[in-house]
This record gives sequence, structure tokens and C-alpha cells, in this order.
Amino acid sequence: MRIEQLEYLAAVTRYGSLRRASDQLHVSQPAISEAIRKLERELGVTLLDRHRSGARISLAGRELLQPIVDVLESVERLKAAAGDQLATRRLLRIGTVNAGTASLVLPALRAFQAENGRSAVEVRNLQQDEIHVSLSEGNLDLGLVNLLDGDDVPPDLEATALLAGRPAAVLPAGHPLAARAAVSADDLRGERFVAMRSGYLMYRFAHRLFGSDLPAAWHSTDGAEMGKMMVAEGIGLTVLPDYSVLGDPLERAGLIVTRPLVGDTTVITMTALHRRQTRVQPAVLQLLTHLRERAGRPLPARTA
Repeated sequence: MRIEQLEYLAAVTRYGSLRRASDQLHVSQPAISEAIRKLERELGVTLLDRHRSGARISLAGRELLQPIVDVLESVERLKAAAGDQLATRRLLRIGTVNAGTASLVLPALRAFQAENGRSAVEVRNLQQDEIHVSLSEGNLDLGLVNLLDGDDVPPDLEATALLAGRPAAVLPAGHPLAARAAVSADDLRGERFVAMRSGYLMYRFAHRLFGSDLPAAWHSTDGAEMGKMMVAEGIGLTVLPDYSVLGDPLERAGLIVTRPLVGDTTVITMTALHRRQTRVQPAVLQLLTHLRERAGRPLPARTA
């Protein structure tokens, strides 16, 4: 038995039908129906009366409704107690795919620390799917990910768009391609390339950019930070969201530069994620405020 099964049944009762519950929860009707069917098998009772016109809670379901509500209220009290405990120890757990580290994340964390001198943060470098799972399981408080147009966010997570940027080629400052105004996929195919490992959005983008004709020399790494260092050391070139490079210490020091991709109009959005719940931790809201405030400022100018 899972808590969301009870939540789905309570929602069907509250909103009067499976369809309206689906609309309110942003979960598909088949997913809600199947979850309730599994609960019915576990309990050995029929909880929904299903007709061609729709599904509504059954008499047996109404009789069990109060115990179900009691369980859900107990869960909320448990979450609140856990939240109070978290606030007491003042630890904010953040998962990131290394997006916008220098231009956005670190300045926001510095501002958060200035207001919360006794607070501590734990920053974990994770892949996007790992962030989704850790947020859903309560092992992270905030996740920072990159999204392409059309990418879906799990229904139990709340998304806040922070920055919109473009993929850019990342080159050593002295590389011949740095003299160009823009770089093409064919230019990159002829170079050693540093790709993000499978599981990162930029891995998907690189395969979209090159198609089946990948660069012959293909390195891979975890996350943008190592990718930028590999570029600075001359190991290869890479492609990253521009906001993950502009303002980076390696870029400010003149070791790496970015160039637009010829003909590419892709938009990548840096997005903050947290669990969809009635009581969001004040520290999470506070950091989100700093992230949004910082995201509203212009990005540093691109190094020539």
C-alpha cells in the first residue's frame, strides 16, 4: 500500500469523479485508476463504482474514507515534524547537474548564507534522473536541472524556470575555431570532443547535433565543471549551455571561450525543482527567491 493510492482515492471523493481528480492532480486517469485497482486488490473491496459515464467512490469506499483521511493527516503531521527537524538543524540539501554554477548558483548561495549565518548547505553533483528520484524520496530539498523544450517534469515535483540560454561551443581561448564568430557541427566533428555522459541533457543534445556522424575522438565526463577543465587543458572541445560558461572562473581568466552554434535555435532552460507539497520549507523558498533574483540579472558578457 502506497500513500499516493490513498491520496488518489481521497481526490476522487473530493472532486467527485476520476476525471476531475486527474485534472487537479495532473496525473493521467489511467494511472489513478490502476493505482486504485491495486489498492482494491490489497484491501479486498471495491472502492470505485466504474461506469461508462465515469467512476465515483463506492459505498465501501465511503465507509473507509475517514480512516484514509486519518492516515493522510497523520502523514502530513509526520512531514511537518520532519520539516521542523530539518529547520532546526538548518541543513539545505541541493542536487545539481552543474548548471549555471558560477553565474547563478554560487551567488545565490552566498546571498542565502548572508541571511542565514548558521545555516549549512549540502550540494551534490547528480544526474537529472537521480535528482528526480532523490527529490521524490525526500533525500533532497531542491534540484537544479537543465530542460529542453518539451521535456516533462515528474508530476510530484514543482518546477521554477530560472534561466533560458542557448547551447554554445566551448573552446580553449587559443584554439583556431575561437577566431570565428560561430562554430558548426562539422567544425566540431573534426576535433576531439568532450561529451557529457549518458543521463545528462547535453548528452542528448550532442547526439541531436551530430546525428549518426559523431566526432571520431569522443571523450566523456560527468558534469559541466569537469568538461570545462578538460577544455581548458586542451583535451577537447565541448558544448554546454552558455549560462554554464559565462562568468565561470576559467572563462574570466581567459582560458576558455564560447561561440554560438551555426544555425542552432535550441533553447535550454535552467530549472529549479522541489517536491509538490502544501508546506514547502522556508529555507527552500528563501533560496528560490535568491535564485530568481540572480537569474533576473544580465549574464556576464561573453569573452571575445
